[in-house]
Amino acid sequence: MATALARTVFARRFHVSASRHALSKFAMPAMSPTMTEGGIASWKKKEGDAFAAGDVLLEIETDKATIDVEAQDDGVLAKIIAQDGQKNIPVGSPIAIVGEEGDDISGAEQLAAEASSEKPKQEKTPDAPKSEPAPEKKTETPKQETKAELPTGDRIFASPIAKKIALEKGIPLAKIKGSGPNGRIIREDVEKYQPPAVAAASAPASTAVPSSSTSFPEYTDIPVTNMRRTIGARLTQSKQELPHYYLTLDINMDKVFKLREVFNKTLGEKDKAAKLSVNDFVLKAVACALSDVPEANSAWLGEVIRQYKKVDISVAVATPTGLITPIIKDVGAKGLASISTEGKALAKKARDGKLQPQEYQGGTFTVSNLGMFGISHFTAIINPPQSCILAVGATQPTLVPAPEDERGFKVAQIMKVTLSADHRTVDGAVGARWLSAFKGYLENPLTFML
Repeated sequence: MATALARTVFARRFHVSASRHALSKFAMPAMSPTMTEGGIASWKKKEGDAFAAGDVLLEIETDKATIDVEAQDDGVLAKIIAQDGQKNIPVGSPIAIVGEEGDDISGAEQLAAEASSEKPKQEKTPDAPKSEPAPEKKTETPKQETKAELPTGDRIFASPIAKKIALEKGIPLAKIKGSGPNGRIIREDVEKYQPPAVAAASAPASTAVPSSSTSFPEYTDIPVTNMRRTIGARLTQSKQELPHYYLTLDINMDKVFKLREVFNKTLGEKDKAAKLSVNDFVLKAVACALSDVPEANSAWLGEVIRQYKKVDISVAVATPTGLITPIIKDVGAKGLASISTEGKALAKKARDGKLQPQEYQGGTFTVSNLGMFGISHFTAIINPPQSCILAVGATQPTLVPAPEDERGFKVAQIMKVTLSADHRTVDGAVGARWLSAFKGYLENPLTFML
């Protein structure tokens, strides 16, 4: 979808060039509905290079993935405005000058200079038509007031749509000055909010001053990527604004291990590469438990609690650039083999940075598994606007009571899981019922087949 969108954007600008036989500007496309800025991962064509329809012109770095932008028609890349590695480019800002073969590209340099000078105007014009020059003063004063008058412990009043947009964009509501009745934060306030870049820039400078007078070991400053910035903003907001609570349970995985061994032996006869993981059973059990306790398959949207009818599970995957959560959709309707195949394919695309926006945006419940690293227990931060996230630890041999055994005990494979839930949507008793159902499915995995 994102590539198709990029094709459409490029095609529109390129057809303008074709009709006028002149150079035209190619702007940073919006690769998803919530994208406001992006970065140039790398250009695949050089200045002056000709390209054909379907050629990859460049890779755009969004907050979650790197996406190819393909050409719809033949043409020439006359001038590159935004170079490799450039970040925080607003959507709609010119990033290149393009034309058709045979066009006079001698004016590309001048057109690029004009495009660069137009950037500030393009950013300001969307605000001006909405409410004339007067609101420009209003937008300036709240920015100053937010720093001086930010309430530290007061309740934040905001409209439901404002909360939803803030969650999607990772904007902390506490830093926004509301212009609605009684200081209520409305949609327009969130859309106009801009991070205090000046303050952010000055902060590192101020911390760098004392470091020069103090002895510190050698260090390397690693630039913050768009993905890491988004992760930081969203998780900080989640931890600060969502009333988390945690429930932990031990689960006997003996029957899962035995069933997995049988299934893998059968699958191996057909395809040696096919192999079910413990996480595949976990995902299926999550879906079954959410079918029994649908209150946990929900999202807080301010004035309403949205309860989903299908289970789309976001699976946390560690990548070289940060954490991302590709989504396996409608897990309840899929078998273990399908869940395994789809999960492996999405994980590979995630590590390669090739996920499309529709493959990681959304989801109704998240699972984070650190068992493969030997972590026995941890708590996870909820991925808003979802209500729950399940933290899965390693399975470890543990002594458990066994009255039927003459020794009075036995060794069982025990896995510890912790549910983090949003108390606004999932009460403690509801979370406990969900965990109990989840445990029941894993301790009796044949119920998956019923």
